[in-house]
Amino acid sequence: MTVLIIGGSGFLGTELLRKARTKGWDTAATFHSCLGDPAAAAWHQLDIRDPVRVEAVLTAVAPRAVIDVTSGGADWKVTADGSIHIGMAAAKLGIRLVHVSSDAVFSGSRVHYDETCAPDPITPYGAAKAAAETAVRLLCPDAAVARTSLIIGNAQSEHERLVHALIAGTREGVLFTDDVRCPVHVEDLAAALWELTRSDAAGLFHLAGPDALSRYDLGVHIAQRDGLDTSRLPSGRRADTRLPGPLDVRLDSHATQHRLSTRLRGVREFLGEG
Repeated sequence: MTVLIIGGSGFLGTELLRKARTKGWDTAATFHSCLGDPAAAAWHQLDIRDPVRVEAVLTAVAPRAVIDVTSGGADWKVTADGSIHIGMAAAKLGIRLVHVSSDAVFSGSRVHYDETCAPDPITPYGAAKAAAETAVRLLCPDAAVARTSLIIGNAQSEHERLVHALIAGTREGVLFTDDVRCPVHVEDLAAALWELTRSDAAGLFHLAGPDALSRYDLGVHIAQRDGLDTSRLPSGRRADTRLPGPLDVRLDSHATQHRLSTRLRGVREFLGEG
């Protein structure tokens, strides 16, 4: 069984490939501009904005399944259109699709969101992710769409690097005390995605940890784990800025967790307090 990971050179993609390698699973992966580890997979250059190229790569690889972990931020042509191109090709070729979405599809107006909640995005990025997951579900009714939150792990995530840079004074900014999410460890997320991929489960799934923390509190936990001076970590309130985006978004993953054998740990556990 070959699985194609689209976006394999990114943080989550790299962990998916590492886990597959330890299990002896056959994988192929795509990259846009930065080639991943040549030993990790058979690599294919791919710009998902090009639907012809997307179909050509899927045809050439002929995978049993595709895991789409690409992220183009607020770039609609990548995040929305690109994922739609993947969904169209997967549907045409009869390939199982696991699509990774985000808690950014929610506004935060109700704080707690389970798998039955409809998207109500308030940012361009959230709108692009909502459009992508909606299209994927229409094009590929048998697909699994997995929403996740802040991805942490092994000192390599964007948030962990930010904490180190802020404390070292090499980057300006603050961590918000009123911006709340449910972080997930990259190893748990990758394991859960592989479990979904190797099953025939379809529909919406939430893959986030059980602990809700502000970005500042998460930063404090990271700094404590790494032996850094937490007093040097700058804080602020997002509500006091003009930055767009939801404040408190908590993915409720209970229903998904009951369907998976992979356990999604909370921050206090995977950062060493549990």
